[in-house]
Formats: sequence, structure tokens, C-alpha cells
Amino acid sequence: MAAAAVLLLTGSAALAVAARAQQHAPQPPAAAAVEMPAGTASPTPGSPGAPVRTGAPNAPAGTGAPGAPAPVGPVLARAVPVELDIPAIGVRSALEQLGLNPDRSVQVPPLARDSHAGWYKYSPTPGQLGPSVILGHVDSAEYGPGVFFRLGALRPGDAVSVRRADRTVAVFRVERVVSYPKNQFPTLAVYGNTADAALRLITCGGRFNPSTRNYESNIVAYASLVFSHPA
Repeated sequence: MAAAAVLLLTGSAALAVAARAQQHAPQPPAAAAVEMPAGTASPTPGSPGAPVRTGAPNAPAGTGAPGAPAPVGPVLARAVPVELDIPAIGVRSALEQLGLNPDRSVQVPPLARDSHAGWYKYSPTPGQLGPSVILGHVDSAEYGPGVFFRLGALRPGDAVSVRRADRTVAVFRVERVVSYPKNQFPTLAVYGNTADAALRLITCGGRFNPSTRNYESNIVAYASLVFSHPA
């Protein structure tokens, strides 16, 4: 059964620029319905503003059951990611390593003037079989637009490159970019096991609620590995 973890970028992750500034952050299409892999149970939706607990992370590549189907597309050996490059939206960022908070919610990158994106270290490394997860801030009241301010402007076919510690670069192609209400976050579609080497880029989006000081949605970009090359 697919392992799952849930993410709602709330609290410190959603310290906002004024609503006027957020209106300029590109927004992708809203999901018509919560997306779920076939044959899986629906996750319990989290409450905006509340800690959201994670399940077990994906199993490492190569630990599938005997007789499991061969991976779809290229797959790389494990190597920690060190840098993210998304030319279409002007992103080039070193990558932090993110784990879990004491309440078992997923950590977000530290908020700073030049806040970097962060790789969730309990997901596969980029290029391994399964969904590798990278998080970034959309903006903050103090520092303005964040590293993923323009994530919603990505389009199918855009390239995402991740430089890895083994001196290879994993190149992914964006398949779709979707906005989800935080109380309908599709846990298994984002974190569940996949048949290919996948990538998920996640930030906050949608309407900013001034009373809760949180964004009401998450933006998720889905991508798949297409090739790799030496760094």
C-alpha cells in the first residue's frame, strides 16, 4: 500500500505579504476534485492552522515487493540533492534538508531574506523511484516574494533540474501544476508511491486570509524524470 505523508504549509510558512502582493503571484488551475491513485482510501483532510501529522515516508528505491512491475522511465541511484534550477520561473536555489517537527508535521525551510527551497529528506532523492518532495515559501511579510513565488506560472513541458551530490544533474519535465484547498490536500497523490522517478514542488497559494494569516491553498507542481547528465 502506498505510504503517505500530508503537508499543509501553515504557520510560519504562511507569513504573508499583503493581499495585494499575493494577487500578483501566479495561480495555476484549481483541482476539480481531490486526486487519488486508483484503489486507495481517501486521506483524512487536515484543518488549516492545525498541526498535520505525517505517515511513514516512502520506502527506499529497490525495496518493492518481489515481482513488482519494472519502473517506468529512467531511475537513478540515491544521491542527496544540493541545488534546484527552474529556468522558466527564474529559480536557482541551494537545497536545505527538511525533516519532521516534534509534532510529526513536515518542516518547512527557514524564513529569511534569501530563503532557499528544501528537500524533504524522508522522500526519495530526486531521480530515485518514487516522489521526491521539495518545498519553498511563496512570500513573507518581512522579506517579500519567496523562492517559489512564481511556482504557479510553471506549465507542462517546463524543465526542472536538480544537481545532486554525486555530480549528476537529474532533469525533470513538468506534467501539471494544480492548486488545492488545504483542507482537501491529496496526500496520496502527492506523497504516495509512483511507478516512475517523480518530483513534487510545493508552496502556498490561493487566497490569503488576513484573520488567520494563512493562505487557503497549496500549489503542487508534478514532474517526472526524463534524463540525467554530469554536473
